[in-house]
Amino acid sequence: MKKNYKAMVLTCIDPRCQPKINTIMKNKKLIGKYSLFSIAGSTLGITSKKLSNWDKVFWKNFSISSQIHGIKKLIAINHYDCGLAKMLNKKKIFNKKIEKKIHDNSFKSFKKSFSKKYPKFKLETKIISV
Repeated sequence: MKKNYKAMVLTCIDPRCQPKINTIMKNKKLIGKYSLFSIAGSTLGITSKKLSNWDKVFWKNFSISSQIHGIKKLIAINHYDCGLAKMLNKKKIFNKKIEKKIHDNSFKSFKKSFSKKYPKFKLETKIISV
């Protein structure tokens, strides 16, 4: 039952993301053409060393989706006002500038891992406000 979906969307479990994700996918004309993986913090949950084995669960799911669904692209969407970003923050102060840096560092680490594992696949990253 191989389908030719266009992408997998990686997003946070925060319910505030769902309407925005749906709008983004509508605008990309991808409704019904993507698989979805939600995990606390999106890429933050996968790249954090504090959350052991979360990355393994994601990579296994991505591998399966690429095989069964024929996807060749990952759209990773993080969001501002992220509870996991607040938990991972090592500084006493937390604001949008610090949070953006946390997300940017996660995207950088994630892109490095993704390109090693899937060099022929496309990766799109985005931070949204909720």
